[in-house]
Amino acid sequence: MTKVRIVEGKYKLRGRDCPVNDYVFTLVKDWSMGVRGGYIMVDASDVPGFPDHNIKIMCDADGFIEETDGLAVAQAKEETDEEIVERLRARFDMLTDMTKAVKAGTVGAMIVSGPPGVGKSHGVEEVLDRYQMVATLGGAKKYDIVKGAMSPIGLYCKLYNYSATDDVLVFDDCDSIFNDELSLNIMKAALDTKKKRVIHWNTDSFKLRNEGVPDQFEFKGSAIFITNLKFDKVRGKLREHLAALESRCHYIDLTIDTDREKMLRIQQIVGDGMLNEYSFADETIEDIVDFVDNNKNRLRELSLRTVLKCADLAKSFPDRWQLFAENTVMR
Repeated sequence: MTKVRIVEGKYKLRGRDCPVNDYVFTLVKDWSMGVRGGYIMVDASDVPGFPDHNIKIMCDADGFIEETDGLAVAQAKEETDEEIVERLRARFDMLTDMTKAVKAGTVGAMIVSGPPGVGKSHGVEEVLDRYQMVATLGGAKKYDIVKGAMSPIGLYCKLYNYSATDDVLVFDDCDSIFNDELSLNIMKAALDTKKKRVIHWNTDSFKLRNEGVPDQFEFKGSAIFITNLKFDKVRGKLREHLAALESRCHYIDLTIDTDREKMLRIQQIVGDGMLNEYSFADETIEDIVDFVDNNKNRLRELSLRTVLKCADLAKSFPDRWQLFAENTVMR
């Protein structure tokens, strides 16, 4: 009989998340990945304070220790800070390479998933800007970034305007497309795996006539979706919609899910020179990063954007910036 000691986890009790830290249970089902994340099934009947039946405890793969006769026999290896930084750097390098492949047309579409404010959009835009700079002077812009809500007919027109080979459309936090059946069908046609991708608009439209957009055209461009959604965690009808796009796109999860990973990403980017333009002394940069790290549980958002907000305050109010930051970027 295998026992497991939960290092850090949680379980649902009447719709509420209850923490489970440093409790030992009898293992019923080994760790596996479910819709809501990783979990193990345990028998909680002999542990005071827990339900008298099997329960599912949500935890990471390194969130528990298996024990036999009271002895630990297995534990997932925890990543060091250096390993996390290297993993994140490799993911963002992959994002750069994949963006180049999308621009070259060898990759038709890509979905980039990660939390807000970690540099998803910046990495993609930087690559596309470099391509644009080396393009023929005075030539038409070969990519566009779409943000916010977009109607189906607006999407159809945008795809037409960027339908040529080497054209790239970037949908940055434009998640309304995922929820709209018509928009989704348009995108499915645009990203089809067939060699010839023809998109149709089968109803009469003044907007199309007015803008000279035909009621059908061949789409030869590429698309990048940048989103905060983790597709494997979404359920219900939206999950079906996302699956339809996921099957047509390469999917990159930047694997930044914890505050620790976000903070290490911040330290990495600041170390790479993100604040160089402010001409701060090294001590000021360290103070800004330390302020964000020390207050990460109270910040409105743990992100690179928050670091830049603090840097703006440090530039404007060198002696009082922390006081201002406590009142503007913290809850």
